[in-house]
Amino acid sequence: MNASASRMRHYPNVQSTIPSDPPTRDWELSIHGELTDKESDLLPQMIELPRNSKGTLYFDSSGGSVYVGLALATVIRLRGLDPLAVVVGECSSAALLPFAACRRRVVTPHSTLLFHPMRWQSEEDVRLEEATEWARHFKLMEEDLDSLLAKLFETEESLIHKWTRPGRFLTGTDLVEAGLAKMVDLFSGTLWQQDAKA
Repeated sequence: MNASASRMRHYPNVQSTIPSDPPTRDWELSIHGELTDKESDLLPQMIELPRNSKGTLYFDSSGGSVYVGLALATVIRLRGLDPLAVVVGECSSAALLPFAACRRRVVTPHSTLLFHPMRWQSEEDVRLEEATEWARHFKLMEEDLDSLLAKLFETEESLIHKWTRPGRFLTGTDLVEAGLAKMVDLFSGTLWQQDAKA
């Protein structure tokens, strides 16, 4: 090897000047309290989330307006959101719709879920004609919602009927045994190891 070759050095590595995208953080939202009062807060928050993104959606709601529950479920599916749905307390009535709309569902042994038929609520001064139309619409919607819950949970409609007629409180364990959610025990072991299996 000659002297000139021995003095040659490798070129330094070329450094990229293109900035890398900042790491994306999973989002977190909660569906809590009476759904009727939460729509104006929850829907805009969900619409602002990146499409097809993952995050965590915490549930602690006794329900409320079935229309709000339906709207939240629709936005989850329409925007391709993939939240890990976690029942941290209660998830009942209309809150079951957005919970069922989530592909990944987690409960604790202490979670409570109430399935019941849709309840009719209207103004006190409703006219007879309006009441008749409400009754017709109500019957159709009640049947449609049972079918929709079964479709979202990917289970038999007969199971939803069994729980909603006349109504039944379920535990997290009941939901896991039905194959509709996974269990996480927050008070034993390492949560993150359990979460990785969800």
